[in-house]
Amino acid sequence: MTAYTTINPATGETIAEFPEIDDTEVESILARSAAAYLTLRATPLAERTDALRRAADLHLERIEELAALLTLEMGKPIAQSRAEVQLVASIYRYYADNAEKFLTDEDLEVVGGGIAVVRTEPIGPLLGVMPWNYPYYQVARFAAPNLALGNTILLKHARNCPQSALAIETVLRDAGLPRDAYLNAFLSNRQVAEVVADPRVQGVSLTGSERAGAAVGEVAGRSMKRYVLELGGSDPFIVLADADVDAAVTAAVRGRVGNGGQACTASKRFIVVDDVYDAFTERFVEQMVAIRPGDPTDPDTFLGPLSSEAAAADLDEIVQDAVAKGAELHVGAGDRRRGAYYLPSVLTGVTEDMRAWDEELFGPTAVVHRVPSPQAAVEVANSSPFGLASSIFTRDTDLALDLAGRLEVGMVWINSTSRSSPDLPFGGVKRSGVGRELGRFGIDEFANKKLIRQPPAA
Repeated sequence: MTAYTTINPATGETIAEFPEIDDTEVESILARSAAAYLTLRATPLAERTDALRRAADLHLERIEELAALLTLEMGKPIAQSRAEVQLVASIYRYYADNAEKFLTDEDLEVVGGGIAVVRTEPIGPLLGVMPWNYPYYQVARFAAPNLALGNTILLKHARNCPQSALAIETVLRDAGLPRDAYLNAFLSNRQVAEVVADPRVQGVSLTGSERAGAAVGEVAGRSMKRYVLELGGSDPFIVLADADVDAAVTAAVRGRVGNGGQACTASKRFIVVDDVYDAFTERFVEQMVAIRPGDPTDPDTFLGPLSSEAAAADLDEIVQDAVAKGAELHVGAGDRRRGAYYLPSVLTGVTEDMRAWDEELFGPTAVVHRVPSPQAAVEVANSSPFGLASSIFTRDTDLALDLAGRLEVGMVWINSTSRSSPDLPFGGVKRSGVGRELGRFGIDEFANKKLIRQPPAA
């Protein structure tokens, strides 16, 4: 596929196509971004943050049209689309409100007297390579801190959400950022590698698959460029013997099915100790199989289609592999897969020879494991090649904190599923990626932490 194409996953209808840009246009946007960097870094911080604050306002003013694009292009239920736009507005506002504090010179205590400070400065144009599952949110958590810092942005978005990509560029332009500070680019994969390697580009942030992350990370490493990689997740959801089972089930359903289960931080592996396994699994299965996908434009719909028929087929391959090897599939009535729609389902009896054991299920299918103890739960959780987010459900806070310290993940939530907030760092370990976004950490990944030292007079 050489075009960026809007295909309504609810109907399969092709709505619009946008061609990849040619190499002459690539050179043009690289030159424009480099020139804009000189302007943006010299723009007073107050003006940069005013533009971000206006971007937050514009997201809320245009919430209906922006949300409708998400629903059209990737099938997100409209209520969840509106929630994404609201979250994005809060991210732009957070960096508008906090950038001055984050960018204030840090005084160092040094041996021998004199003055030493660390100054946080921008480094230059950056490339963002972003996915389709949260088209606005993924961009905002990369773009907002870096525009506040003074880095310019080139953005290569996913091929199935081109209109959402263009809408972001329009909002940021209308917000009053300096010209060319943010540029959308419909790049080919070859062009992505060339842009990363270009000496004018100083870093790259990618959110997406392991394969894409490995490819971009390889080019960035060869080119001595900074990079942040936010990749897959197969997040463990641990339920201990003293947990509130009803609360855990409610959280489990929302954590697995929200956004169609198409989130790297979605709860995917439910690891339940013997004492409550039967009670949890019975209620969890009952609630999962009762959910029926619906029209994503209906505000009452909780689960719409997956992003594409190919996405539904990919998920079904993993499910069929598990069933063929002896796992039990719990699913509601009707066709398990219909076009891009996929019925919520639960797999039990999954073993290590099945793809569902360690591959990411990107859709509304859960895996439930039975374990004999909290220690065994940690061992199963850590058996994954991923290490993004996790949840622990228990009334014993001390035990939860102890287990949190033993989980090989970037984020742990106690009696809650993972939730994004502008002030909380986001990122993982192992094959889930490198680096952090959001909070104070998100503004430091592509910053020059410059030392300025004045020794005492001789």
